[in-house]
Amino acid sequence: MKQKQIILFLIMVILLTGLSFPVMTYADIYRYVDKDGIIHLTNVPTQKDVKYDLILREKRVLIRVSPADINKYDHLITRAAEKYKVDSALVKAVIKAESNFNHQAVSRKGAKGLMQLMPATASSLQVQDSFHPEKNIDGGVRYLSYLLKLFNGNLSLALAAYNAGENAVARYHYSIPPYRETQNYVQRVLSYLSQYRSEMR
Repeated sequence: MKQKQIILFLIMVILLTGLSFPVMTYADIYRYVDKDGIIHLTNVPTQKDVKYDLILREKRVLIRVSPADINKYDHLITRAAEKYKVDSALVKAVIKAESNFNHQAVSRKGAKGLMQLMPATASSLQVQDSFHPEKNIDGGVRYLSYLLKLFNGNLSLALAAYNAGENAVARYHYSIPPYRETQNYVQRVLSYLSQYRSEMR
């Protein structure tokens, strides 16, 4: 089988697998060829001395929401934001980017609910039901507050850690990891944050 046929076959496998999970998200897929001519595919291009080619763009499947849905959780957001001293517009921006206000959202990696808590994170935060809007928001905001303190108020690093994990940020010398998904995520949240701050004035 030729190189192009192999790549197309692998892409089709990825796409067909994704069809089983219509409300989940997909990561970008990158390819590089090593010195022996072997093709490698990855969704996390971490090697600095390798030239990656993007062969499959991230596809995000988000449920359409009405204006009523967008404001549905404002009272819970305000309560948690005040409790943990986090900007309520930031909380809303994270929810928009993470789940598009769908409290039943589940990612391919297993993150759940409005603020997409991973099972291990939810357990450490003592959130027993990640699909419960109030509990999910409370846990997510508490985690966001922790990250903001950990990174001395650096919002971009806190958001990168929320997406990729605090160890990933530390691994790259306390900068945003070179993952396209994480970099796009940070910019997306910051854009929503600006929008919600304007609306709240």
